[in-house]
Amino acid sequence: MRDDAPSLLLTGGQVITVDGAFTVAEAVAVRGDEIVAVGSDGDVRALAGPSTRVVDLRGRSVLPGINDSHLHGAAYGLTRPPFALDVGHPTVSSIAGIADSVRRAARAARPGDWIIGLGWDTGYLTECRADARRLPHRHDLDAVAPKHPVCLTDFSSHMVWVNSAALRRCGIGRETTAVAGGIIDRDADGEPTGILREAAQRLVQAFLPSPTVSQRREAIAGVVRELHTRGITSYTEPGLGPGGSSALLGGLATENWTAYAELAAAGALDARVTVLLLPAPMGGSAADLRAGLEQLRRPRTADPRRLNAVGVKIFADGVPPNRTAWMNEPYTGGGHGALCVHGATPELQVEELREMVRIAHEAGFQLGVHVTGDRAIDTVVDAFVAAQRAAPRPDARHYVIHGDFISAASLAGLAAHGWGVNMNPAIKWTISDLMDDVVGAERSARQWPVRTAFDSGATVCASSDAPITEPDWRQGVAAMLLRESKASGRPSGPEQCVGLEEALRAYTVNAARQDFAETWKGSIEPGKVADLCVLDRPLLDLDAHDITEVRVDMTVFDGRVVHER
Repeated sequence: MRDDAPSLLLTGGQVITVDGAFTVAEAVAVRGDEIVAVGSDGDVRALAGPSTRVVDLRGRSVLPGINDSHLHGAAYGLTRPPFALDVGHPTVSSIAGIADSVRRAARAARPGDWIIGLGWDTGYLTECRADARRLPHRHDLDAVAPKHPVCLTDFSSHMVWVNSAALRRCGIGRETTAVAGGIIDRDADGEPTGILREAAQRLVQAFLPSPTVSQRREAIAGVVRELHTRGITSYTEPGLGPGGSSALLGGLATENWTAYAELAAAGALDARVTVLLLPAPMGGSAADLRAGLEQLRRPRTADPRRLNAVGVKIFADGVPPNRTAWMNEPYTGGGHGALCVHGATPELQVEELREMVRIAHEAGFQLGVHVTGDRAIDTVVDAFVAAQRAAPRPDARHYVIHGDFISAASLAGLAAHGWGVNMNPAIKWTISDLMDDVVGAERSARQWPVRTAFDSGATVCASSDAPITEPDWRQGVAAMLLRESKASGRPSGPEQCVGLEEALRAYTVNAARQDFAETWKGSIEPGKVADLCVLDRPLLDLDAHDITEVRVDMTVFDGRVVHER
């Protein structure tokens, strides 16, 4: 009996290695937690021993374990049943439908309990589509839950819709002023409508019930199990810390780091989780960032290949659908958006943002900055360059998160320093028609210029931003190949399409590089960890429109089969 025989062989298929040459092999061998051989069917089969499990792929494809490089795991778990209502499309598609869901929840809740939900999107609400000026209003919820405070977060997590009971519970009225970087929508008489945008959400979120650490562990473990069914073995948790304490259900709070650490210590974290620390909230300042870093420092874990804090997240501006991204040209109807950091004027906000970037850079952290508008992105990249010039670091790997309207100049600046951009193709698929009304069809077609980004030489990653969209890499890949709209099916900026190789790299080896982990994960090569995703058909033979129909038959994590369909 051979002691060094592989524990698992996958043979007779398309093993898409995503190595430097994008090699396609026939078989792969795993021993323990490591890939030990990749090659032809005959060569790999010859390694089998008596106890080796041999899986005949019958032509099916194998990919490296998928890496969703911007996925709010804790928040995704906490904002779904049983912790929160699903009020997103297609579960509900009208204000009336949402109100009905809230009515049922109020009947089942104890008097005075919060009713919490996530996912509504004006682009898919019947009443809003019929009247572009119609937005959800507190009165819509007052009629069905007059005695329960209600807080419903939109799909982007940049806007909440609350009822009058919630406004009273939180002390928000005619005289209330929004915190820096936030907006309270108001009726003509000055009363809040129930819509709070960006940092103003904190006025409500601070009052929401906080889950226990045990509930957080339960939510995270449930998410990891779901991710296994999708072939996802790695993800970046983009923002945990004191800056997230007032986020919905504390989904970005420091307590989630505790929950992750406890799962990892117990050997119960079956995913590779890279963490960005969140020392300062949206609308925060350089002083907030310093204080947050002092509180957090850099947590250590027993196995950094399972849980590792490598960077710091900063919020620079809002999001285009809410017209809060900072743009060079005005939105349709006017306004340019703004930075969402401390400062009384745009000039002071720019200086504050530059100082926040400098502090995190000089502390030795990778920076991931949430930024979406072209003017804001240029400001962030300039801040990266200034920080690097003042304190040179050979391999900081800073990156722009989202980068919706990133310019060619900013992409060139990122590429020149080995930095990157993390884009969200499934959000493009979801909102492209909506964005035509927000920025005009021409600018909307340029949103998330993934082709230009790859051509620039910057490291391009793709991610779901769950719970903003589901963690569905298949939809993300198809969206990069097709650039089609979810609502109409029309192409939106087809010149920005990429090929399958580039799309898969964005979900595997490029994401591993963002994690400082490309030497040991992200591709199927001997010596790398045995994280694999087995599909139900040959991916390379498919039309792009069929990719979303692919199913994951098996997921291997650390050499163990953790999902089998």
